[in-house]
Amino acid sequence: MPAKGQPFPDFTLPNQDGQTVRLSDLRGKKIILFAFPKANTSGCTTQACGFRDRFPQVNTSNAVVLGLSPDAQKDLKKWKEKEGLQYDLLSDVDQTLLNELGIWQEKSMYGKKYMGVVRSHWVIDEEGNVIDEQVKVTPEDSVKKALESL
Repeated sequence: MPAKGQPFPDFTLPNQDGQTVRLSDLRGKKIILFAFPKANTSGCTTQACGFRDRFPQVNTSNAVVLGLSPDAQKDLKKWKEKEGLQYDLLSDVDQTLLNELGIWQEKSMYGKKYMGVVRSHWVIDEEGNVIDEQVKVTPEDSVKKALESL
């Protein structure tokens, strides 16, 4: 898991439209990368819409927002359109980046164990280094703390 002050691992993932997004192509901008468990669920919608609603602050900070989940591209596209999100949602269906980040973990709900995403975010500076990292963060705190880091 990349820590504060360390380079964030470069990645290449498809967005909701099947277009390739590379971290290295975004050098020169700050990046808020938030990882969420599942599109179109209550907590994830709170987090995603929090970034949507504060998007003017992101723009004035020379930053971009990227969402990251194991959802299929078609599910991300449908959710993006439904919620009017202005930013890309990245599909990591094989959990490669999620595993590399250490946030694809065993979880438990109602006594049933399963693998899933631990809600997290990273703020990455213009050179690709982590300036803020929050793991196991609430949807509301994710938005608040990420924007404070900009």
